[in-house]
Amino acid sequence: MANKKLSVQGVAEYLGVHPDTIYNMVREKQIPHFRIRRRILFSVETIDAWIREQESTTCQEAI
Repeated sequence: MANKKLSVQGVAEYLGVHPDTIYNMVREKQIPHFRIRRRILFSVETIDAWIREQESTTCQEAI
């Protein structure tokens, strides 16, 4: 099965943040994404891996 792709609105809902937050993160290259022409898209699999990485980094900083 193909990896699901999300739009800015979709990933904002997935993460529980405002779409403007996602646009800012894309602009600052803080979240993995790719473009097809003018569309900004996100792979659910890559976002899930990114979340795990963020959790790991946060846990390491707390130690």
